[in-house]
Formats: sequence, structure tokens, C-alpha cells
Amino acid sequence: MLESVWCDCPYCGEPIELLIDSSVPHQDYIEDCSVCCSPINVSVVIDDDGLPDVVVRTDQE
Repeated sequence: MLESVWCDCPYCGEPIELLIDSSVPHQDYIEDCSVCCSPINVSVVIDDDGLPDVVVRTDQE
């Protein structure tokens, strides 16, 4: 099941939408910003209620 999550790009600050597969309990991947095309490090943990907790950061963090 895909969950739509909105967050701000850590590079340009623009809001971006990420589609998270909530069937995978822990995920770490890189996704390019749809606005500035910078590579965003995305970390996802699915909580006990099945909701994604998403952390985005730059390559430098």
C-alpha cells in the first residue's frame, strides 16, 4: 500500500510529495527532488499504526 507524504526538500525548501510503501517496515533510499533534482536521503519507519515516519536530509548530513 502506498502512502502519500509531503515534506520539504532539505536543499531548496520546496514542498515535495513522496510515495511510501507502508508494507516495508524500515526503508533507507535516495530520491531526487522533483523541484531542484538534488539527491535526498530518505529514511522511513512504519509505526505500529501503519503510518510512515519520514526523515529527509541532504548528502552532507
